[in-house]
Amino acid sequence: MKRETYITLDATELAELVRKREVTAEEMVALSFQQQERVNPTLNAVVNSRCDAALTEKPATGAFTGIPLLLKDISQAVDGEPLTSGAKVMAHYKARYDAHFVKTLRESGMIVTGHTNTPEFGLKNITEPVLHGATKNPWNTNYSPGGSSGGSAAAVAAGIVPVAGASDGGGSIRIPASFTSLFGLKPTRGRTPVGPGVGRQWQGAAIDFVLTRTVRDCAAMLQLLQTIQPEAAFQTPLLDKRSFTKQKDRLTIGFSTASPVKTPVSKEAVQAVEKTVSWLAKQGYHVEEAVPKINGEELMRHYYLMNSGEMAGVMMKLGEKITSEDLELESWVLSEAGRHVSAAEFSLSLQAWDTAAATMADFHQRYDIYVTPTTAFPAPKVGELTYSEAETVKFKERLMTEDKQELIYEMFLPSLTYTPYTQLANLTGQPAMSLPLHMTANGLPLGVQMMAQKGREDQLLQLAYLLEESDLWIKAKPAIAQ
Repeated sequence: MKRETYITLDATELAELVRKREVTAEEMVALSFQQQERVNPTLNAVVNSRCDAALTEKPATGAFTGIPLLLKDISQAVDGEPLTSGAKVMAHYKARYDAHFVKTLRESGMIVTGHTNTPEFGLKNITEPVLHGATKNPWNTNYSPGGSSGGSAAAVAAGIVPVAGASDGGGSIRIPASFTSLFGLKPTRGRTPVGPGVGRQWQGAAIDFVLTRTVRDCAAMLQLLQTIQPEAAFQTPLLDKRSFTKQKDRLTIGFSTASPVKTPVSKEAVQAVEKTVSWLAKQGYHVEEAVPKINGEELMRHYYLMNSGEMAGVMMKLGEKITSEDLELESWVLSEAGRHVSAAEFSLSLQAWDTAAATMADFHQRYDIYVTPTTAFPAPKVGELTYSEAETVKFKERLMTEDKQELIYEMFLPSLTYTPYTQLANLTGQPAMSLPLHMTANGLPLGVQMMAQKGREDQLLQLAYLLEESDLWIKAKPAIAQ
């Protein structure tokens, strides 16, 4: 097989070629590294490469024997390999075990070829950590691929691997999928493995999964990874195998293009949704404009309060004297603010998540699917959402005297303006996906998001299969992947 062929195929087809013995696992891994060597110096998507180990590793026999796999450099641990979380304070940390998520993928026969870039502690919707530098968007390297799974998105879009590990705590699968024209699904809370050593991530807001180019790869990964872990904080009933095949039910569609936090929305994002729901209506689906009765700004404040508590906890676990010089701005401000959040405030904030979940459960009694833009704008330019040194100093000074939670909201507002739609599904625990259905006039991808009730990834997948076969689906690839 030639590299030019390898980069056009998804994991399902590549695995079939291995089963037919038309290509070996070693050949396929070598092809992946060839493409990585070709594009990674430009994109900076891969920050840790397992070249020697991957080329000599004998894969398990399974559904995806020999398929090269990149993992996200946070939570997706491989025994003995670096796991920096994009943070300077963890630059020399090495994992002591395989994460359950990683173990499942390796048991399917996949071969881990390395780890991908992520912002410090996965806190931002761009991928520009001080430790590893910025990742570039394969469609236009002046722009970001998003975050926090930006390295994985860039790697899949550029053809290094057909599937890459990702995680989503506030849109970190769907945002980079939108910016790089990939298919990105955030599964239902509790759907995929966690741990060992933890039973939840970000109080249940975050979940590990993958980024893919095709719907069938995503469905296969979901079938492979879905689990019920007795030790985990959350479980959800397993989906029947029939849920992962193409089908068509009578679904009702509610849609909105308004930003839930009252920020601007681009005409391109509105257009992407409108043409999508128009197409669905022509297919016989009942479609109407509808907005859940949720205060988006208030809910985002609860989201940031959780981030504060989580980062304060991370600093306690590190157990070292860490100063503001050791962390990037967002990490420092969140961790300092988290030290001043009371247990009562944290508890009441989590209750607000449950209230939003109840509201969405009622909403889905009328609408099976909720459609919005994935992102309000196409990708920002590299560096656009990273604060300057002078701005960083000012924010740190203000932290000493101002309301810390209000300061956090102000600090994240420029980023939130790009991505106000994704956090809802994280706080309610619902599945949500970004579909590559729009390309802007200047050649940048822009995704459309669809959410379903908890446990109903099957409804999302059936729409994804249908749309993948339509003219709306962006089938072009970035020039760097050709």
